[in-house]
Amino acid sequence: MIDEPADTAVTPHTDGQPEGAPEESVRDVFARLYTDGRAYVAAEAEKQKLRAGIIGVGVRNAAIFGIVALMLAFASIVALLVGLTIALAQLMAPLWATLIVVSGALILVVLLLLAAKGCITRMKKAIAP
Repeated sequence: MIDEPADTAVTPHTDGQPEGAPEESVRDVFARLYTDGRAYVAAEAEKQKLRAGIIGVGVRNAAIFGIVALMLAFASIVALLVGLTIALAQLMAPLWATLIVVSGALILVVLLLLAAKGCITRMKKAIAP
């Protein structure tokens, strides 16, 4: 056998430039770097605008649900007081009607608050990295 290595048919280039590639000047490299940097900044700005929009919509929806829930809770308290007043006048039937109305309104308040919590949860998941 032969102890010497065989010559390869093609010697690979070690300078990183493919054969026949045009030489790129430093100015061209910096111009390309500047263009790529501007594209990156524009993409990042769009991403942050999208995140801000998602947060804005989530906070707005949660605020709407919370305000409606508070208004309904206040209305339920007013209905309870009116119902108790009527109950004092006619002992039983108006009292049960008042309790049913107040219970239904408070259940609706709880559902609205849960919807507001769901909006916040979805918003947090949407903006999480």
